[in-house]
Amino acid sequence: MKNLKDFRYQRAKEKVERYRAFYSSLLSYCIVIPILAYINYRTSNFPWVIFPAIGWGIGLVACWMNASGHNPILGRNWEERKIKELMEDKEF
Repeated sequence: MKNLKDFRYQRAKEKVERYRAFYSSLLSYCIVIPILAYINYRTSNFPWVIFPAIGWGIGLVACWMNASGHNPILGRNWEERKIKELMEDKEF
């Protein structure tokens, strides 16, 4: 029973770390992109700031999906199902 608690604790700790990484990246995004927008506004007529904003935004969405367990290709809880399947496999 203790082994199960340790496993669940480790999984919860990993999930919290993924959320912390997401929130850290989100905070950085909210600070850096407005600074870049200001620099862009003051130095150029071309709106180049949209490129880092969109690129970093895509990365943020991917980070959020990883933290929350959303996966549009493999589905939700795919990892848990695969672990269970491999644990039941006698050849593994």
